[in-house]
Amino acid sequence: MAEILPLRAWRYAEKFSSKLEELTAPLFDVVSEKQREQLYQNPLNSIHLSVPKGPEPIERVKNTVLEWKKEGIISQDMLPGIYVYYQYFRLPGEHDERCRKGFIAQIKAYNWDEKQILRHENTIVSAVNDRVDLLKASKIQASPTHGLYEDEEFQLEKYMDAAIESPLYELEDYQGVREVLAVIHDAEVIQKFLNLIQKKQIILADGHHRLEGAISYRNSMNGEFQDKKWKAHDYHLMYLTNALANDLKILPTHRLFYDMEIEQSTLMNKLEDWFLVKKFPDPDELGNYAFHKSHTYGLVIGEESYFLELKEEKFENLNLNLAPALKNLDLVALHEVLFNQILGIPSEEQRKSPKIAYERNFARCIREVRSGKATFALITRELEMEQVLEVCKSGEMMPQKSTYFYPKALGGLIFASIDQDEFDYEYDAFFEKTEGQKAHLSI
Repeated sequence: MAEILPLRAWRYAEKFSSKLEELTAPLFDVVSEKQREQLYQNPLNSIHLSVPKGPEPIERVKNTVLEWKKEGIISQDMLPGIYVYYQYFRLPGEHDERCRKGFIAQIKAYNWDEKQILRHENTIVSAVNDRVDLLKASKIQASPTHGLYEDEEFQLEKYMDAAIESPLYELEDYQGVREVLAVIHDAEVIQKFLNLIQKKQIILADGHHRLEGAISYRNSMNGEFQDKKWKAHDYHLMYLTNALANDLKILPTHRLFYDMEIEQSTLMNKLEDWFLVKKFPDPDELGNYAFHKSHTYGLVIGEESYFLELKEEKFENLNLNLAPALKNLDLVALHEVLFNQILGIPSEEQRKSPKIAYERNFARCIREVRSGKATFALITRELEMEQVLEVCKSGEMMPQKSTYFYPKALGGLIFASIDQDEFDYEYDAFFEKTEGQKAHLSI
């Protein structure tokens, strides 16, 4: 179903290999402002390509890419490859190391209605336009999105395991995750990757705006390079992992609410109409609470904390006509009951509301409330992979910031060019020959 290609990646020059920890960059929205500022201080950090800063950022990124190529800061690999990418990590309190296994390739930027790549979140138009402008100016992709495929037999792992024994890079990232990158150039092995993914639908885990930008860019280039079988603007950089692996972790994303005019006592009374409310003794420990039941949440407000359990009969009486895949999601109920019914922010306004913020870090939630900046924090539990897959396959959309796949793919390990001259290659060599082609070659 989904078409992928190997790529001739651009990478930091060999002389920078020992400094990659200083040159790579996490996704812009997963680090603090202080961390971002530190990244910007390094003039060679990949953040200058992924999220350029300052006046006229689009012109700046165009000039930066040209300069880095001219000065040999980045150089292009001679042969296309599949880039094997393993992330070794531990979660808090764990002793054993986990490993998320995957690979980076170019995937066709399918329109959503083609159903080759399935999404679970909507995008914001202004953010997508920014990505399109960036692609047009730079013609380079500095960080991969994250896609999932389902393979019960784990057919690719033996090839990835063999490749990772001879890594190109091995480094520790900003969260202590050990990042290891290797490459496969063997055409017969690459063909196995292409053949497997051709039979799969891809679930987009992370990078909705970047992929939407790639789709828009592809559509804007319709009619260009008609003499080319393989067109650079058709493709997008993606990190692909098996959704059925045990070490694919989804962390919760909590909700912060700002600038609330309603009194705390009034809010608590309204909450008691919809939830069973139980006082929780220590706000600092709420982040460690195991939310076993669906539609349960933690609330931090003022100096107090509470455990909330939605009254199912009240929720059922709303008659929202929701698909089963959505109705069982904690965040769907939370957004409908708390933000719409209680606080009066309609669903379509919630995505753009400056009053609602999304925060993965529990300690930061506590600090925001105690400092008086945030009125309250809602502590949520993580989604299960089965829930994500069910929603995507149903065609429905989750509330924004529903998933936080951990760890995030690191930007700057490799770059993908959508400049046609740099993209050109006889990619037919990586596809299985038809019987007609085999007969022709044997003559």
